[in-house]
Amino acid sequence: MSVEKIHTLVVGAGQAGVAMSEHLSRNGIDYIVLERGRIAERWRSMRWDSLVANGPAWHDRFPGMNFPGDPDGFVPKDGVADYFEAYAEMHKAPIRCGVDVTNVERLEDRPGFRVETSDGVIEALNVIAATGPFQSPSIPPIVPADAGIMQMHSSDYRNPSQLAEGAVLVVGAGSSGVQIAEELMLSGRKVYLSVGPHDRPPRAYRGRDFVWWLGILGKWDAQAQAPGSEHVTIAVSGAGGGKTIDFRRLAAQGMVLVGMTGAYSDGSLFFADDLARNLDRGDQNYLALLDEADAFVTRNGLDLPEEPDARMLGPQVDCVTNPLKELNLQDAGVTTIIWATGFVSDYSWLKVNAFDDAGRPKHQRGVSAEKGIYFLGLPWLSGRGSSFIWGVWHDAKHVADHILIQDNYLAYAPRS
Repeated sequence: MSVEKIHTLVVGAGQAGVAMSEHLSRNGIDYIVLERGRIAERWRSMRWDSLVANGPAWHDRFPGMNFPGDPDGFVPKDGVADYFEAYAEMHKAPIRCGVDVTNVERLEDRPGFRVETSDGVIEALNVIAATGPFQSPSIPPIVPADAGIMQMHSSDYRNPSQLAEGAVLVVGAGSSGVQIAEELMLSGRKVYLSVGPHDRPPRAYRGRDFVWWLGILGKWDAQAQAPGSEHVTIAVSGAGGGKTIDFRRLAAQGMVLVGMTGAYSDGSLFFADDLARNLDRGDQNYLALLDEADAFVTRNGLDLPEEPDARMLGPQVDCVTNPLKELNLQDAGVTTIIWATGFVSDYSWLKVNAFDDAGRPKHQRGVSAEKGIYFLGLPWLSGRGSSFIWGVWHDAKHVADHILIQDNYLAYAPRS
């Protein structure tokens, strides 16, 4: 059986793989991209129906193409997927859809890797894992499967009509959890929201979106997470044209906030006594960014309108001052639990020496500890912006340039 040979193989054709394709093409590198589904498949099939991008269209894009429509708008999920398809077409990216990569191992007798796929074997000098962080849904083993209640991960949620009648508990108050919880509440459901530690930036302040403030204040340039913040989620939303998430406002509208979900026993869930602390921390994060923005405006003499009402926090409500510690699901009429608890990476197909003892990729700005293996699309790959569409484009450029530099070294031959 013949074996296809290629210089560089990219696994995944989401935003990371499409960005990687552009830079490899510009560097004249021979490559292909393999995708098990469609281009940007996760934007189409692992998101709820009403999802929009969390950043405005002028910001969350690749430098080489604008989104159609309002640059200050928030693009629906299918529009984002269409954008990546169009971008790949613009660069004539050699993407093969419907091909699953099942195993990657280093060749024993020469440089490169043997890549087993559903479409045959490929040998590649370099392999770029552009599968991103959203691979396997993570559901904490708290409520047993036989508890008699529907449980689903947020990646399986589509809209309120798919759920059984009754109240809903949403666990996790990052961007996904809070947007799903609010959509369910507005549909007429009784909603309980389990809130953990989070950052809560303003959607916009003094006439500028928060992504602008992060840029002008230099916060996108952060190179590493602060100790202890590795698992802190960010509560921000582009839904409804974009608005600041205020948990107390949601509670005043009827949502019941509870602390972090801890344990389950005899039909009841138990919550940590940390709700007020988590909300206060989110408020501190919010107000600190307003303080920095105000100081920047004053220091630079910018003509941006003052916004004193932005410092008015939502009202105190009973579920915060007297938080629930226990919830009997049947008595509360809860028929569904939605776990907005993130994902774990799955690199079981990548059998190389590129991971630490916990299975996390060992890399520096995407350049792996295993020569010829690269990672792309991971949070904080090079900095805070790595999780965003524009950030992964710049990360991809660094990886493509590294590959080209290595090629130049290999091509060097001293004069005889």
